[in-house]
Amino acid sequence: MTHPFDATLDAPRSRLLELSQEHGASLASLSTLIGRNASYLQQFIKKGSPRKLEEGDRKVLAQFFGIAEAELGGAEDSVREKSYKGGSIDPDSSGWVEVQRLAIGASAGPGTLPSEETPFDTFRFSRRWLSEQGLSDAKLSAITVEGDSMEPLLNDGDEILVDRTERAFRDGVHVVRLGDTLMVKRVARAGAGRFALLSQNLAYPPIEVAADELEIIGRVVWKSGRI
Repeated sequence: MTHPFDATLDAPRSRLLELSQEHGASLASLSTLIGRNASYLQQFIKKGSPRKLEEGDRKVLAQFFGIAEAELGGAEDSVREKSYKGGSIDPDSSGWVEVQRLAIGASAGPGTLPSEETPFDTFRFSRRWLSEQGLSDAKLSAITVEGDSMEPLLNDGDEILVDRTERAFRDGVHVVRLGDTLMVKRVARAGAGRFALLSQNLAYPPIEVAADELEIIGRVVWKSGRI
């Protein structure tokens, strides 16, 4: 027999759903933010499992949204934390790493000229999650995908996390610069001194270029987008 949720738990669930919608943050991305599997908060809200958020998870979410923990089921005397936008939380002491969002787009279409690489905001990722992904020492930045050539893997408007750490090249999805054009493509070796830039959308033909014509900016290691 299925029992109705305790009334005291309905408010935190409703509040979390409301906050995710207000901030344009999917439940899957918030689950990732606290180091959980992508369906964790969806199950919390829709199925009541877990019945309440763990203290550490609740604290991280409260800091992210800039609210009192009490709104997510914490004690009423919880101190209200300022949101990450205020820059008041020390990443070193809170278990967070700030990743700059750059005011540029990487074309997944014919190609676009990048604007100035100026940070305009930040994402916060838990150190634990970055470590689990092998990214604890990575040089990371976030940019926006433009165009449809990488669909369905990457959609127009998705934000991608780019690891700009200098590493030995291996085939995969990368942000590259070809001339004055910044683009995101699957990059593969195409023989001595040459690379192939491949699109997921088969409407776009492969592009083959010489290695000295191409600058590999970084490897795409994560994406975030609306469902």
